[in-house]
Amino acid sequence: MSVRWGLIGASTIARQFMINAIRAQGDGEIAAVMSSNPERATAYAGENNIPLAVSTLDALLGADIDAVYISTTNELHLEQALAAIKAGKHVLCEKPLALTSAHARTMVAAAKAAGIVLGTNHHLRNAGAHRAMRDAIASGHIGKPIAARVFHSVYLPENLQGWRITKPEAGGGVVLDITVHDADTLRFVLGDDPVEVSAFTQSAGMAGSGLEDGAMCIWRFRSGVIAQSHEGFTTKFAGTGFEVHGSEGSLIASNVMTQKPVGSVLLRTANGEEELSFDREDLYSRSLRQFHAAIRGEGQPSATGEDGIWSLTAAAAALQSASSGKAVKIDPKLGGKN
Repeated sequence: MSVRWGLIGASTIARQFMINAIRAQGDGEIAAVMSSNPERATAYAGENNIPLAVSTLDALLGADIDAVYISTTNELHLEQALAAIKAGKHVLCEKPLALTSAHARTMVAAAKAAGIVLGTNHHLRNAGAHRAMRDAIASGHIGKPIAARVFHSVYLPENLQGWRITKPEAGGGVVLDITVHDADTLRFVLGDDPVEVSAFTQSAGMAGSGLEDGAMCIWRFRSGVIAQSHEGFTTKFAGTGFEVHGSEGSLIASNVMTQKPVGSVLLRTANGEEELSFDREDLYSRSLRQFHAAIRGEGQPSATGEDGIWSLTAAAAALQSASSGKAVKIDPKLGGKN
């Protein structure tokens, strides 16, 4: 049985990654695309060999589809996801799931009540590098985890700047764009949940009024691990990385906070240094493979709706900390809390 997808949003990420990932599944096909701009929808469908182009959500949900991929601007996710769930369509939604953790919880509850699979498209937990790090920690190779560092400050390409740096009302800014990913990746790799965050944000010249284009966060996890993360849109030459330091060793990963299956992971212990091998499967293909399996009743998406609540709550707490100048508790049932 094939899974017929409808794309909500004629987006760059869908064109660059998701369309190929869906078609890479033996049971995946793309049946329709929706853009509120009819001309864009038609052009996008033609360029990407998609049979149906529509300009309203009702038209898309009325088409012969089984699932939707939502990659519109952040403020539209809630309404579009709830409409898709009501129409009986499975939902894979870009992060953040919504603008508030309360709205994300509404989405998750609606999907659960309807028996619908809801996934959050956190691609980084699908990277072989991060899975190798998670396995090494779980196997005790670095002893007791003590601290972590994430370097995820990049340069936002001009073609992606747009609403991310100009529209606070659309959920722009680096925290809702990148900090959500770092919070999720830390949770995944450490197998641990953040409970508190202190954050600073900055406007270094790219973002417009009311938005941040850089952030530094200090996280405390349930186990006592402390972590720091640096997110940015403005650093052209920084490179990315992820380190986890334990009582008996360190994991040092380079060039791994990316959409491509690249980078390296070094394990450093008293025995010396060892480069860990890991699979180089496309991150989005792995995500789609697990999502299709979840539709068949086999397991769950690589990042669930609950994972999306966690990452959004953590990012919202970071924003709250930056504006208040205080550490903020992280509770996905309540949202951030001073």
